[in-house]
Amino acid sequence: MAGAEGEDSLYPIAVLIDELRNEDVQLRLNSIKKLSTIALALGVERTRTELLPFLTDTIYDEDEVLLALAEQLGNFTMLVGGPEYVHCLLPPLESLATVEETVVRDKAVESLRKISQEHSPVDLEVHFEPLVKRLASGDWFTSRTSACGLFSVCYPRVSSTVKAEIRQHFRTLCSDDTPMFAKVLELDYVKSDIIPLFTALASDEQDSVRLLAVEACVSIATLLPQEDLETLVMPTLRQAAEDKSWRVRYMVADKFSELQKAVGPEITKNDLVPAFQNLLKDCEAEVRAAAANKVKEFCENLPEDSRENIIMTHVLPCVKELVSDTNQHVKSALASVIMGLSTILGKDNTVEHLLPLFLAQLKDECPEVRLNIISNLDCVNEVIGIRQLSQSLLPAIVELAEDAKWRVRLAIIEYMPLLAGQLGVEFFDEKLNSLCMAWLVDHVYAIREAATCNLMKLVEKFGAEWAQNTIVPKVLGMANDPNYLHRMTTLFCINALSEACGQEITTKHMLPVVLKMSNDQVANVRFNVAKSLQKIGPVIDSNALQTEVKPVLEKLATDQDMDVKYFAQEAISGM
Repeated sequence: MAGAEGEDSLYPIAVLIDELRNEDVQLRLNSIKKLSTIALALGVERTRTELLPFLTDTIYDEDEVLLALAEQLGNFTMLVGGPEYVHCLLPPLESLATVEETVVRDKAVESLRKISQEHSPVDLEVHFEPLVKRLASGDWFTSRTSACGLFSVCYPRVSSTVKAEIRQHFRTLCSDDTPMFAKVLELDYVKSDIIPLFTALASDEQDSVRLLAVEACVSIATLLPQEDLETLVMPTLRQAAEDKSWRVRYMVADKFSELQKAVGPEITKNDLVPAFQNLLKDCEAEVRAAAANKVKEFCENLPEDSRENIIMTHVLPCVKELVSDTNQHVKSALASVIMGLSTILGKDNTVEHLLPLFLAQLKDECPEVRLNIISNLDCVNEVIGIRQLSQSLLPAIVELAEDAKWRVRLAIIEYMPLLAGQLGVEFFDEKLNSLCMAWLVDHVYAIREAATCNLMKLVEKFGAEWAQNTIVPKVLGMANDPNYLHRMTTLFCINALSEACGQEITTKHMLPVVLKMSNDQVANVRFNVAKSLQKIGPVIDSNALQTEVKPVLEKLATDQDMDVKYFAQEAISGM
């Protein structure tokens, strides 16, 4: 009996070993994801003495299996007996922190950082800090890279002697994770140890190292007093903003708002404004796009007393050039933020300087640029008012809506629900409603189809009552149009609108028109009547369905045209 119990207790670990050796990756992955269950079955002591050694010795597998293992071990503290035994998790995680795949290493470091908080100060020095030293002095760059992420979690909680050793390891590595470590370092050591390393890294021959120094600029600048920034950080930042590698300049542009906040208003005025101008005029489109994306944030963060002057004198001339940039990504990035300048510059400057730029972008050949402008019209509306907006930008929208090229018309239709939401129902009815109805009789089918979808989205936005008073009468009026294509559009609109309008409007107003069209002379219209009745059937009340719809469908099922008969029979069987 005792022997049987012993065999039972070995079962979980035996199954795990068996599954981890299976050729099927998915089975191995599932097994790793069940580790916590297996650990519970084994108990804390056998987890420490059997499971963890097994995992440490057998770490060679597909990356996704190792990634899952690294994640699981970060949550294992209680399964090994609590904080007192948390150091038992270090060996497998140390092995995972040295593998070649970056995502696995990063996850292992994340788990190590997590369990480091559960070590007592004594355990940290006895178990965790030696692990960091081993990684930092490893032969392979993979282990040294992982050590970079661990300096900062153990440094604040160890003795002065051990702190000195960690700083020495850090100096030796000159890792690219300077900012993470600097945040926990005493200010004197930041100046004496970190700044020289940081300056050396910022001049490294590899641009992948130099661009990380830009990120470090932000962290270091937030740690130093204002008076030290000019001498210790700004030379590096100026150098990065003019770096020969576009990737480094891109990083400066991408981090510009954070740099601006870190260095303060005076340095921003004297140094960052010219640097930002140069980035907006950069020869590389990627850099210009990154800088253009920061225009609004940069302007918002300028000191209030000189904000308008700096924008009008230094930023706006560059922005005007970017509006007609040759690269669509640059124009799109600018279009996504440029409308926000109106709230910063006020009504007069918006009308005089910004509206012409908005107008140019609204007519841009790139659809994303046009969409970004239309998406942000509410910013301008708040500043200059709906009347001014209608006089300046809406004529351009109407012009595009009537463009000879059908693809341009199609693009504007797709933006119309968004525009309607920005401008409100009253203004929409006054200026744009007639446009939406005109699209329903366009000579291009794709436009008529898009216009139908557009009506459905407008009804969803403005409600069934608005539809009953404004849209439905006009749509139903098209049922008498001499052109059979327009009569069919009526049916397509009813199909699209019935659900949004609800049972009452559909039964009382739309259904009679559909039933009347069952007598149309054109077979295409009649079989679309059958399709429409099937489509709106679930919305109509059951009484009308039995007394009005079914008789018409039965009549159509005996039609001379084969297609009409087929679709009528389909509708009957579908009800």
